[in-house]
Amino acid sequence: MSKKATTAKEQIVILKERGMTFDCGEEKAEEILLDIGYYRLGFYWFPFEIDKDHNFEKGTLFSNIINLYYLDVDLRNVLLKYLKRIEVNFRTKIIYYTSNKHKEDPIWYSNPKIMAHWFINNLDIKLYTDKFKDENKQIKLHHIKYRNDIYAPTWKTFEFLTFGAIVTVFNALKSEELKKEISKLYGLNNLNTFINFIHTIKFIRNICAHAGVLYDLNFPQGIYKIPRTKFNDNNNQSLDAGIKTISFILKNISEERHNDMNIEINMLFKEYENNETIKLIITDKIGYKM
Repeated sequence: MSKKATTAKEQIVILKERGMTFDCGEEKAEEILLDIGYYRLGFYWFPFEIDKDHNFEKGTLFSNIINLYYLDVDLRNVLLKYLKRIEVNFRTKIIYYTSNKHKEDPIWYSNPKIMAHWFINNLDIKLYTDKFKDENKQIKLHHIKYRNDIYAPTWKTFEFLTFGAIVTVFNALKSEELKKEISKLYGLNNLNTFINFIHTIKFIRNICAHAGVLYDLNFPQGIYKIPRTKFNDNNNQSLDAGIKTISFILKNISEERHNDMNIEINMLFKEYENNETIKLIITDKIGYKM
């Protein structure tokens, strides 16, 4: 059985007993706890805990917990903006190159000669469901107008797919030649490397889109070597390695957007260059060298 709920005032007492200093004042801290939530903030004071009883290291300031929280929020917002650019571009490339390769079949994503059987077998169950047709206006209108069509054309259908679904479509393409052609558009001759990168990007994108915790993210499988790029401390599992992956793919889409993203991230981290506590998390947890 889990513990009983506590009030914000009681939560402050608990945190003080564990060694946290409320340098912003307890009234402000109560306001913040009611805004963000005790449980969510726990992800951000975790790096300051020193034992299994959740006691804090000496000098732990509540303001630094909040600084780390908003650093994470701001970093998610920056990355999400550029991840959406990659998402739109990747969707467009799959639609364009596959549709032009199979001009005679506007619904090639339902063709077992083009797509893997595991994808075809789940198409009506996981992707082109009744809910999908009903919730997306253009798809719904298509089926009202063309009542005999089982599916809407690729270029119409794919506009309403999630990034995860688009990645699944790419994985399900039977033609290795076509997949390699698309991967080369992003500066990668090695298809396995591209698949690793696009799955890395999907993973980060999902965390950003769903307000997940980002700063201590690591990639258990590791990120493949990025051409002409070195990972800090040779760590291919850090968030910084993930950011470098986004940067590489983005550069092959738009040099300007690539530069904009790196400038924004650098400026964000520089805001904390005089805060030794947060600076240490940026360098040690995120892996970014300031």
